[in-house]
Amino acid sequence: MISQPTLFLLILLLIGFIAKNPSLMFAVGVLLFIKLIGLDNKVFPHLQAKGINWGVTIITIAVLVPIATGDIGFKQLQEALKSSYAWVALAAGVSVALIAKSGLTLLANDPHITAALVFGTILAVALFNGVAVGPLVGAGIAYLAMKIVEYFT
Repeated sequence: MISQPTLFLLILLLIGFIAKNPSLMFAVGVLLFIKLIGLDNKVFPHLQAKGINWGVTIITIAVLVPIATGDIGFKQLQEALKSSYAWVALAAGVSVALIAKSGLTLLANDPHITAALVFGTILAVALFNGVAVGPLVGAGIAYLAMKIVEYFT
């Protein structure tokens, strides 16, 4: 008999296949493989506790590669900062980092909200070709929205 978590993962794998989303299929495949070899009880707690931090680190490495290769240097930074779009991008980067910080607070204080955030991320990834950075930023946006509602009620 297939367990409910395995069935859920298989459905997500199918959704990833239908949506032609290799990131979702890879992620589900890794989780199914870990379950299949019986390491889920040892690996999943570590992935759940540290996975977001590892993911952010990997994304940060990928973003910094052009600096490491020399494609982006001080000259390009100086030229970019002459553009109004660069200042908008700078403000957006600061804003999203602060919003994500609030998301960590929400997930730590209200973990049951994680299910809705994960489902929203899965929908965006599978149906709209989104990128799975959503849970953290989504939690931050939810946190800000909740604080605004609290303020006015």
